[in-house]
Amino acid sequence: MIFVSERIDVTAWEELIAQSSTANFFQTKECYDFYSGLSFLEAFVFGVTENGCLKGIVVGYIQKDGGKLKQYFSRRAIVTGGALLADDISDKALSALLTYCRNKLNKKAIYIEFRNFKDYSLYRDVFRENDFEYIPHLNFHIDCSSEEVIQKNLHSSKKRDIKAGFRKGAILVDSPSLDEVREYYRILVDLYRNKVKTPLFPFDFFEKLYQSDWGRILLIKYQNQIIGGVTCSILKNKTLYHWFVAGLDERFKSIRPSTLATWAAIDRTLKERIPISDMMGAGKADENYGVRDFKAAFGGKLVEYGRFLCILNPVLYHIGKIGVKILKRIKQ
Repeated sequence: MIFVSERIDVTAWEELIAQSSTANFFQTKECYDFYSGLSFLEAFVFGVTENGCLKGIVVGYIQKDGGKLKQYFSRRAIVTGGALLADDISDKALSALLTYCRNKLNKKAIYIEFRNFKDYSLYRDVFRENDFEYIPHLNFHIDCSSEEVIQKNLHSSKKRDIKAGFRKGAILVDSPSLDEVREYYRILVDLYRNKVKTPLFPFDFFEKLYQSDWGRILLIKYQNQIIGGVTCSILKNKTLYHWFVAGLDERFKSIRPSTLATWAAIDRTLKERIPISDMMGAGKADENYGVRDFKAAFGGKLVEYGRFLCILNPVLYHIGKIGVKILKRIKQ
């Protein structure tokens, strides 16, 4: 018998995280609780059991931007990391989970997007049958099994930049104060407003992550000023995720704060004896993407795990896409 519910047995959830080949931090109970504690997100979790055994979980959040009108056209359900699936989940159980997910979110979001950090190629047909289109999307996974492996894969240009930045006086702040995190957040705000041109979470997101056991905020300081940093989350003994990276690279060209911040995340992965550093996205293969070139130089393996997109309201979806393009042009 297959049963889908929003009430998940915590012990079974933890066991699935430990055993699943698609396990990622963003599908843990800790991440769900984190989302639930943020007023600007509406968290959701759905689980499917088959013959009494938990076989799959979907954790995500509904996000909206701006005022009431903009919120109406920007409602989206995001499943970061992709679904948590038992390796022996049946097609019927997965289909039931996706159907439930779609039905529950139909009135709340314009679309659902699964942003996969693991290989879901075995499940593409089931997703497609449930109206989820596969969208190719790239990522980098860095092998951090040993310092020798990291150094072997790291491009020589990055080695020089890292050594030069620290030699010139930059320092790593691995236990920052909340005021230092605020300095870093201001850098992120400027980056997202002027370059990325997509919404950034309010500071409360970063403050709660800073206070968590699983979050790491690593900052770069130079001449008593925070000039860059990286926000990370950890799936213990498995993966460290580079969530937000930013630096004042134009002002401090010889220091290269974004490079130092990224290196800090990789080095932390090694020090915490975590085998993989996940860079959380490298754009679409058919599009020029400067960030992908930047990330590639750290020696990670380029993977294409893609995304699954289900458009719940096609009319509002296309209106929203047009609106986003117009807003980005206005900001230019």
